[in-house]
Amino acid sequence: MFAKHVYYEGRVQGVGFRYTAKSLANEFDVCGWVRNLPDGRVELKAMSDEKEELDAFLQEIRDSRLGHHIKGIEAKDIPEMKDVDGFSIR
Repeated sequence: MFAKHVYYEGRVQGVGFRYTAKSLANEFDVCGWVRNLPDGRVELKAMSDEKEELDAFLQEIRDSRLGHHIKGIEAKDIPEMKDVDGFSIR
């Protein structure tokens, strides 16, 4: 299992970022969640059985219509998430 914890910076709130991420997640074999943070960033945790699937999902977010709103990305590998089913907006 492969998992990532990602912070997106820029104009990423109020532009449909979370809903787009959730919609894109439905096109990939990933689970996890996305949420807005009080400091204006968006936080995302995602997991997949295949590294390539997870990487493709994260790349699709960058390549989506939201890409020009993203000014910075901080991503790190994390341990497998427990009790996560599907992809949700928090």
